[in-house]
Amino acid sequence: MTKLSRRLAALIVAGLLALTGCGGGSSAQSGPKSLRMTVWTANAAHLKLLNDIAAEYKASHPDIAEIKFDSVPADGYTTTLTTQIAGGNAPDLAWILEESAPDFVASGALAPVRGKIEKADELVLSATKLWEKDGELYAYPFSTSPFGLFVNTDLVKDSSADWTWDQAIAAASASAAASGKAGLVLPDFKYQNWAVLSAIWRGWGADAWSADGRSCGFSSGEMNDAMSFLHKAIFTDKAIPGPGTTVDFFAGDAAMAIGQISRSSALKDAKFGWTLLPLPSGPKGDYAVIGQAGIGVLKQSHNVEAATDFLAFLTNQANSAKLAQFFPPARSSLLNAETLAKSNPLIKAEQLQSVVVDGINKGVVKPSHKGQEELNQTIRAALDPLWKPDANVQSVLNDVCTKIKPLLENK
Repeated sequence: MTKLSRRLAALIVAGLLALTGCGGGSSAQSGPKSLRMTVWTANAAHLKLLNDIAAEYKASHPDIAEIKFDSVPADGYTTTLTTQIAGGNAPDLAWILEESAPDFVASGALAPVRGKIEKADELVLSATKLWEKDGELYAYPFSTSPFGLFVNTDLVKDSSADWTWDQAIAAASASAAASGKAGLVLPDFKYQNWAVLSAIWRGWGADAWSADGRSCGFSSGEMNDAMSFLHKAIFTDKAIPGPGTTVDFFAGDAAMAIGQISRSSALKDAKFGWTLLPLPSGPKGDYAVIGQAGIGVLKQSHNVEAATDFLAFLTNQANSAKLAQFFPPARSSLLNAETLAKSNPLIKAEQLQSVVVDGINKGVVKPSHKGQEELNQTIRAALDPLWKPDANVQSVLNDVCTKIKPLLENK
């Protein structure tokens, strides 16, 4: 068991012992209740929508005095959340990254929620897989969002939904050379968040590890080919900004960006033309990669029942449709271009179909594993030598496997 799993498990045991010592009674707050949910967004539009839904809920629930959305920086979010839990200051509800799902679900840190979720039987099975254990659902997958390719059509005149990665990188390189602006940017990567690169390497059929999570995939021929392609795009083609360079596509400073539809809110007042395309095809053909997030109710909460009830309201069919403008829903009844278009006026229906609906149907979720926190740190450090012009790609990737092999085998 990993350090994170041990810490969460210990917290649950301590909580259960505390309840036993009180004769098994409820630890709920008396009087009007205050609920707190941690989120990693500080986006004003996201928070306004969440607060509007919370206000509607409070209007019909006088026992709820406050629902606070606590914005925690995305960098280090999981560490901050687990620190709060360890310090006895757990939120009532929390957004949880897909990479942390195995630890949170396995540790017992989350309360079961399936029985409270409206029409839980219509949730797409592939979207709930990460959040289930022994037939129970421990978090609601409120965002199941494939990655797409945003393109600045002022800088790239002939973009295509049928692009291959070779064609996309050639266009990014040409645009960078002609405009002096960046080519392709990966806003969430920053040469640290390595799992974002799965949005590229999956086109080569590469995986971080085997399906059972016990064997390393970084040293495979497919991963070497994909990472060699990426290395060339950065250091030879100058299509992707190198380490230490920060570029904002959404301010018009780049030709392309890999991102999810929630990013489109930053383009509301864009001064340039843009479009959204599926990820380019790779040597293995068309594919899609999905980022996912769940909302869980923490067992450490003093208001588990109230928090679970609010989660049910937040994710019911009506509110899922509202949230869909930023966070593609896991409800099959809402997964169609016509419905999504009502909540996403900046994105055309055909783009929502090709990027979101088709992407969810054929996509795979970003890499996740028990002990992901430790794996992230180890992989990030082991990949650092790759981000140099003269790097030996295969040697670096072999070293990644050497470093994480003991972690994978001790899952």
